[in-house]
Amino acid sequence: MLLWAIDQQRIAYGQTVTVGPPKTAASRRTIALDHTTATILRHHHRRQLTEQADHGAGWTDSGYVFTQPDGQPLHPDYLTRRFRRLVTDSALPPVRLHDLRHGAATLAHCAGADLKTVQEQLGHSSIVLTADTYTSVLLDLHLTVAEATARLVLAAATRNPGREHRTPTRHPRTAATPTARRPKPLPGNRIRREPHPGAGRAHMTPKRHPKIKAA
Repeated sequence: MLLWAIDQQRIAYGQTVTVGPPKTAASRRTIALDHTTATILRHHHRRQLTEQADHGAGWTDSGYVFTQPDGQPLHPDYLTRRFRRLVTDSALPPVRLHDLRHGAATLAHCAGADLKTVQEQLGHSSIVLTADTYTSVLLDLHLTVAEATARLVLAAATRNPGREHRTPTRHPRTAATPTARRPKPLPGNRIRREPHPGAGRAHMTPKRHPKIKAA
């Protein structure tokens, strides 16, 4: 713990932190937390009370949730460097401490929160700023929307079944069907005619079958 305090002083050396009121009235707001985060903060508060009892009169009541072991506030530069080190040790993609605000808005939006709720969580005065700057769409949300769209279309097709698809048949006299070629006219405006299949045969009287008697 002593080495941690020395490292804290070395990182904050030469820099001055000015404490002042929030920039806007919307910065003073209530933040809703989930049960898991609230439980972790309660454990942290009990650990902080133990540190306060250990330091006795040397404890500084700064009023901050996260402090040094003696109650002094943490330097912002220390938090930035510490977060960068944790990201590197965790083998996560490069992300800044300030990006956590953007990520929280994106995750809340993907979890189903509308932009108005996200706007109030971030304390923005305009919903346009929330939509254009602090939210983005994740790949999982694209997949969820695609599945929801498919379910909508399939449900509509089930309620309104259409005719089965049939391959159209061609008419026998369409352009795709070859037609018989007409004979070319002969000189003298005479037309050459093809002989009838039965032409040239002798006329034959049909014979009765020997077992059939005339009525």
